[in-house]
Amino acid sequence: MTERDASQAHVIAIDQGTTNTKAVLIDSAGNMLAKASAPLKSSYPKPGWAEQSAEHIWVSVQAVICEIVAANDVEVMGIAIANQRETLVVWDDETGKSITPAILWQCRRTTKACDELRAGGADAAVVEVTGLSINALFPASKLAWILQNVPEAKALADAGRLRAGTVDSWLLYKLTAGREFATDHSNASRTQLFNTGTLNWDSALGEVFNVPLSVLPKPKPSDSLFGHTANSSTALADGTPILAMMGDSHAALYGHGVRQPGLVKATYGTGSSLMTLTAERTPSRHGLSSTIAWTDRDGTAYALEGNITVSAQAASFVATLLGLADAPALSELAQSVPESGGVVFVPALAGLGAPHWNDSATGTISGMTLATQPAHIARATLEAIALQIADVFIAMENDMGARLKGLLADGGASANDFLMQLQADVLDRSVTRASQAEVGAIGAAAMAFRSLGIDLLDGKDQAQSFNPKTLSVPQRTTLLQGWAEALP
Repeated sequence: MTERDASQAHVIAIDQGTTNTKAVLIDSAGNMLAKASAPLKSSYPKPGWAEQSAEHIWVSVQAVICEIVAANDVEVMGIAIANQRETLVVWDDETGKSITPAILWQCRRTTKACDELRAGGADAAVVEVTGLSINALFPASKLAWILQNVPEAKALADAGRLRAGTVDSWLLYKLTAGREFATDHSNASRTQLFNTGTLNWDSALGEVFNVPLSVLPKPKPSDSLFGHTANSSTALADGTPILAMMGDSHAALYGHGVRQPGLVKATYGTGSSLMTLTAERTPSRHGLSSTIAWTDRDGTAYALEGNITVSAQAASFVATLLGLADAPALSELAQSVPESGGVVFVPALAGLGAPHWNDSATGTISGMTLATQPAHIARATLEAIALQIADVFIAMENDMGARLKGLLADGGASANDFLMQLQADVLDRSVTRASQAEVGAIGAAAMAFRSLGIDLLDGKDQAQSFNPKTLSVPQRTTLLQGWAEALP
C-alpha cells in the first residue's frame, strides 16, 4: 500500500454487543468519522435462561452498516468485527437460518450438566487444555444442550449441514453469503472446545462434552483475511474484505494500546470482563480464566481474565426496583449519602462469576435497619459494581505474583465519574478511562489496519485518570470486610 493509499484508508468496525450493535467509521489517523447504533432485546423464557434472536443480531448489523455507508461517501477498505463472546448461534448451512435462538453468555441452563461433569472429574483435564473451568458460561455445554434438546440439530449434524459458532462466525457467514465459516483464536479460546496451546479444536474436549467438532468453524489468527462481502443488503460493495475479528473484551484490551503485562482492562457493561496480558500461557489458581488475548503476525498473546456475570446491569435493575428512571438517576441518588449505612448488595442475579463461580447464588441485600433509605441501597449498588471488579483485580495479582499498576476502564458505565472515583478508592489504584466509549471497536479497527500495514494507535488519546482520594484506610477496610462477609 502506498503512503497516499494509507492516508485515505477507512475501516468500518462492528461492535456487536448484548444490548446493542454499533458500527464506527475510522480512518487511518485514528479519527472516528461516524457512528451508528441499533438496540437489541434479550429474552429470559425460564429462570436462569437468556437468549436472543440470531436473525435480529444480523439485522442490527445490516442496519448500522447501511447507516454508515449511506451517510459517508468514502471507500471502505475493510471490515473489523468485535463481538459479544460465549454466545452460541446454531444454524442450517443449507437455509442459512438459525434453528434456535442464540444462547447468550449469561444463560445458566446447562448449570446442572456442568456440575455433573465436574463431579465426574472432568474439570482438571479441561482446565489444562483450555484454561477454563467447566461452566455454563462457555459454549461447549450449550452446544451439547442444543444437540440433545432441539430435534432437528442432530439430524442436521449427521447430514453435515449443522453450523455452530460464536457471534463472529455467524456474522462472517452472513456477510459472505455463506461462503466463509471461520472464527478467530480469541473467540475460539472462549468456547471450551479449543486447545490454547496447539491452536486447534481438541477431540478429547469434543468427547467430554459429547459434541462433534465437525460443526465448528475454522480457527484463524485475529488479523486474518477472513473473507469478502457478498451480500448487498449491507450496502457495502461486494468484495470488501473482512480483515479482523476479535472477542469484544480482547478488542478492548487491544484498543487501550496494551501490549505488555502490567495493566488491567475492565469493561463496564451488562457484565464485566477484566483482562490482563501475561508473559506466557499462565494457569489460574484463584478463580480466573487463562485465555488467548489475540494472535497476529507477532504470535500469540496470552492473558488472564475474570468474567463478572452482572455488573453495570445491576444499576438499571435496582433503579427499576426503586422506581427511578434509569441508572444515572440511581447514581445521583447514591451520591446524596456519604456511605451506604452498612447496606451491602450482592448482585448475583445470574449467579456469581469470577473469581467466586457460584452458579446457585442469588442476589441479596443485607445490613438494612430502620434507618436505611433508598439512597443507601443505591450507593450499595454502585459499591457492588466496584467491589466485584476489585475481587477479580486482586485475584489477578495473586495469580501473577506481582502488583498491577492500575486499571483501564471502558464500557457504558465507565462514563460515570462517581463510579470511576469509587473504583479507584476501592482498588487504591489509579483508574484511567478511555476518551472514546467505543474502545472495543477501535481495537478491532486497529487490528484490521495493522493487517494493512498501518499502525492506528497514534498516542492522541485524551484519557481521564481517577486517583484514590475519598476513602480512608479504615473506611476501605470496613467496606471490603462487609462485602466479603455478605458473599454467599
